[in-house]
Amino acid sequence: MSWRKGQAYGQDLRDRVLAAPGWLREVAERFGVSASYVSRARSRLSRPGQARPGQASAGAQRNHVPLRLGALKASLLAQVALVPEQTLVQLCQ
Repeated sequence: MSWRKGQAYGQDLRDRVLAAPGWLREVAERFGVSASYVSRARSRLSRPGQARPGQASAGAQRNHVPLRLGALKASLLAQVALVPEQTLVQLCQ
């Protein structure tokens, strides 16, 4: 299974994991995921208002770190608008 940090598993894998019978570790080994993933996925289904297996989808990924240049966004956009044909190197100078 090729998975990279920060990416959600595919919906087909999520559905197969949720539909699989057996203990957490057995299911995790069968599909190449961690036992904690199987546990969290199954616990989400038991919460009120959550979808049933086959309908469960990944939640939104959240990043609570503010953008480093967020406060400067307006001034940066204004500078780019003045001379839109500038390159990134020219803008950095």
